[in-house]
Amino acid sequence: MRRAATVHAKISNLATNDRAVICAITRGEILYGLERLPLGKRRADLEAEAGKLFNQLDCIAVLEGAGDWYATIKSAAASQGTPLGENDLWIAATALSINAVLVSTDSDFQRVGALKLEDWA
Repeated sequence: MRRAATVHAKISNLATNDRAVICAITRGEILYGLERLPLGKRRADLEAEAGKLFNQLDCIAVLEGAGDWYATIKSAAASQGTPLGENDLWIAATALSINAVLVSTDSDFQRVGALKLEDWA
């Protein structure tokens, strides 16, 4: 949200055969973060940015195949002693289930070996 202009530009400049989506879990995390902010200008500005982002992206559900990836990722992370948060597990699993590139600044995703990552910030 802090770098919204950069993200909006990247989405606008995607190749015609590329598609940018947001998974329901990421949408929920953004909305939860906004809910926690006190009412005021900062919250209103961030809500407006979130609205613009949500209007640019289709929101996809967690698909059945994500459950398979979730189990694989969680098991691998646990055996390496580097567990991921539940939401991060589901976000990574959703990206893998649709063979997508995950766009994030969160370095925790680097621990998911099969995941393709980009940082648009």
